[in-house]
Amino acid sequence: MSSKNQLIVKPEKFSTNKIFQLESGEKLNGFELVYETYGQLNQDKSNAILICHALSGNHHAAGIYSETDKKPGWWDELIGPGKAFDSEKYFIVSLNNLGGCHGSTGPGSINNKTKKEFGSDFPIITVSDWVNSQDILREELKIKKWLSVAGGSLGGMQALQWAIEFPDKLSKAIIIAAAPKLSTQNIAFNEVARQSIISDPDFEKGDAHPEKGLGLARMLGHITYLSEESMKNKFGRDLKKEKIEYGYDVEFEIESYLRYQGANFSKSFNAHTYLLMTRALDYFDPAKKKDGNLSETLSRSTCQFLVISFKSDWRFPPERSKEIVDALIMAEKKVSYLNIDSIQGHDSFLMKNDRYENAINSFLEADV
Repeated sequence: MSSKNQLIVKPEKFSTNKIFQLESGEKLNGFELVYETYGQLNQDKSNAILICHALSGNHHAAGIYSETDKKPGWWDELIGPGKAFDSEKYFIVSLNNLGGCHGSTGPGSINNKTKKEFGSDFPIITVSDWVNSQDILREELKIKKWLSVAGGSLGGMQALQWAIEFPDKLSKAIIIAAAPKLSTQNIAFNEVARQSIISDPDFEKGDAHPEKGLGLARMLGHITYLSEESMKNKFGRDLKKEKIEYGYDVEFEIESYLRYQGANFSKSFNAHTYLLMTRALDYFDPAKKKDGNLSETLSRSTCQFLVISFKSDWRFPPERSKEIVDALIMAEKKVSYLNIDSIQGHDSFLMKNDRYENAINSFLEADV
């Protein structure tokens, strides 16, 4: 898409010096959040939408920073003029969560006590902590109530947590490619990713950026985000070179792709943030205080729900979204559910799809 048709955006920063209590019992002596906005807030401030990012996301969800910027935000397919989250109708807010590595307070921030980066000393952050910090940003923006809170994957879990924790602060929740809690298999994937980072010798040296370990973690994660069909269609068993060389260097295109993804990611992301984000995923279980009864947990919610899953997503398969839908139906809440036929796997929530976009657009336009 030409840069002329894209939003030109600029990050903003919110700071607070107030002590912020974390779910773990730890405290932060204030924090900063970097965020971006798209569109204009209407007069009665009733058109505001909060976008929550997934594990490796950040505040740059849409648009570009200048006309020479070649890479738009991570959800640019869905956010902007005339898109699912229409910036000509809505005021859209996207932030980098606490513990992030793109400007918000996180492991790469300076610890005032040591005058060094927090690194592994940064406290554990949970989805509930994120939602509470996001609510402080809402107050700063003087938004009484979100029209919607939306997100995919870990972002969808935050939208679910918003509906539970602040039922009077949002009208609609859009939960995409998510789950009410991680499966044992997903926790296992996250643990292998963390051990890839922790076992890197540079991690033991206190290096905040053990690139090899983080690269391996990203390679593993990337495999789980794609479907077998999408990998087969894109790479097959194609060789990188004309003939096999019988060794352990790159032989297949898929190997080259994964190594590139790992190396590229490790240069732009903080390994300690990756550890924090995967742990937040593991700990997410909003029904734990109700002995696992999700329906009872959701009984206090008052918003409308749109739950979307993708048939090829094996990381968070449709069955996990249906658990949320079933619990909402049992709690007698207003919920719409859509399972979309797509071959991109878990990454489908990032991709352009007419049925997907139309569902979001119709849900947002419908009367509350």
